[in-house]
Amino acid sequence: MRLIIAEKPSLGRAIAAVLPKPHRKGDGYIQAANGDVVSWCIGHLLEQAEPDAYDPAFKKWQLDHLPIIPDQWQLKPKPKTRKQLTVLRKLIKEADQLIHAGDPDREGQLLVDEVVDYLKASQAKRRSAQRLLISDLNPDAVKRAFTQMRPNSEFVPLSVSALARSRADWLYGINQTRAWTIKGQQAGGRGVLSVGRVQTPVLGLVVRRDNDIEAFVSKPFYEVRAALHEGSESPIAFMAKWKPSDACTPHQDEDGRVLNPKLANTVAQRIRHQPALVTEVQRKEKSQRAPLPYNLSALQIDASKAFGLSAQQVLDTCQNLYEKYQLITYPRSDCRYLPNEHFTEAMDIFSAISANDSTLNDGVENADCSIKSSAFNSKKVDAHHAIIPTQKKYSGEFSGLDKKIYSLISRQYLIQFYPVFKYADTQVNVEISGGEFIAREREVLDQGWKILLPKSKNEASNTHQLPPLEKGQSLWSGEPTVDHKQTEPPAHYTDATLLSAMTGIARHVKDTELKKVLKETDGLGTEATRAGIIELLFRRQFLQRRGKTIQATETGRQLVSVLPDFCSQPDMTALWESQLNNISEGKGNYQGFMAPLTQQLEDLMKAARAAQLPAMKNSTPERKTSRRRGAKNPTQRRTKRTQK
Repeated sequence: MRLIIAEKPSLGRAIAAVLPKPHRKGDGYIQAANGDVVSWCIGHLLEQAEPDAYDPAFKKWQLDHLPIIPDQWQLKPKPKTRKQLTVLRKLIKEADQLIHAGDPDREGQLLVDEVVDYLKASQAKRRSAQRLLISDLNPDAVKRAFTQMRPNSEFVPLSVSALARSRADWLYGINQTRAWTIKGQQAGGRGVLSVGRVQTPVLGLVVRRDNDIEAFVSKPFYEVRAALHEGSESPIAFMAKWKPSDACTPHQDEDGRVLNPKLANTVAQRIRHQPALVTEVQRKEKSQRAPLPYNLSALQIDASKAFGLSAQQVLDTCQNLYEKYQLITYPRSDCRYLPNEHFTEAMDIFSAISANDSTLNDGVENADCSIKSSAFNSKKVDAHHAIIPTQKKYSGEFSGLDKKIYSLISRQYLIQFYPVFKYADTQVNVEISGGEFIAREREVLDQGWKILLPKSKNEASNTHQLPPLEKGQSLWSGEPTVDHKQTEPPAHYTDATLLSAMTGIARHVKDTELKKVLKETDGLGTEATRAGIIELLFRRQFLQRRGKTIQATETGRQLVSVLPDFCSQPDMTALWESQLNNISEGKGNYQGFMAPLTQQLEDLMKAARAAQLPAMKNSTPERKTSRRRGAKNPTQRRTKRTQK
């Protein structure tokens, strides 16, 4: 008997649907006519044991217990899903072969592997186990996945990476949270000062942005624009902006803005009613390829901009489209590429898009299947590919957020089959009374894929067209304009900009050497966890929404203010993500990652014990959930909450 272990019941049902009928449904499994059995986890069936499982003394939070570092790690069944674990125990024992059908990502790999290990499957069964990778729940895609199974042993590095992340998060979260909560209580605070290797740097991003905005002092600056005519009696042909010379540097800020109004007015008077000379005309034709299909973060960012949705709303909607409607492929993907063989499926996907979203009919009709974008590249696809529509035509109705997100995903897929966007950039340099003035223009030559974008995003027409100009041509400078402007503070984070910061964290890393190591794709958290991390900070009352913006609460600011600076900086976390990615690719190992962490924890706890905190404010009420019957310390919550 082959036992296929899915990550969730919905995936289990999709797998069973392609197996020989009739089926026999049992309690927690489905058996096919050929004897194959499909069962499932219900998310993680196991969780890390709490500290008091290693030593009952750890139930009480004390500084002298820290750091808590288990010698032998322990997992325990989750109470709510213990019954399903019992079902799997019996089935694994009876099975001749195991097929791992967890979601095609790091967590999905570990989720099933740890169950097989915990239930003590034989070495022979583990060695012969196969990996079933499913990114599309439609029957044809599931059948195809069965023909492409690989040995589960190939994915050991992925599982090890997830295991290292899980244990490292436990170590960092448990010890840091206990240490700083106790220090906070000693300074008069109450409640839990929850610290995590991802959540706290994300909070730090928001707190520092809020502080920058509060500390910002707006300053006036000035821009001079020349009104250029083809002759002294001719109407204005175009405007050109003054480019200050090096001699003006003392009157400029670090961004080159002129702060001295007298200088700006002097320049304006000097060029008023003066001859002008075109010194250079540069016109460059350029092209821009369509952006790649979505991974989860890119989709969350665009959906936030378009519809004002939170990252969690987008993820929940995607899960609905994937599991309930089966209209999109696996949504928790960090990949933006597609296997080469998917190129031949385009017409079937186009047909499904037309059937499911009539607003994209024109987009489908004008798509060119002969265009093969750079998105089709099997070398850049591993366990999962970009998020795209499936070939399924849904006969019912779906609307609201489901429809909006489906349309975004479908449009992003369709533009892969449109020509490049072509344009020409022109720059004109003009000399007036010894000063340099510049005018720029972009001319759209071919809209290409941008024809599918909403009008608000589409460069549908050219504005402020420059007249035909040649180098050496004489012009006339008429009445100049001095624009009085004010410097503006940075904007508060929104869902879109915070996600963008989390995915492109290298921009926020201080260490110059680390910046060189990090790829742009390295970030805080993973595609599957970023939405949850942001929501976690809201639940813990560290973040709050004000309109469309995300700001830190007083509690969140207070936490960041008392922690060592590096705890709320992204450098360490970004390095972790890079190292974990190396493990998943077979370029690193578990011990090389964990050993330095244990030493670091010793140093962190010494620093915490020695820290002198200022008096803590209690700006938010202590939540009732912070106390449990029999707890010796109000901070004794379930330790899983301190992770990440």
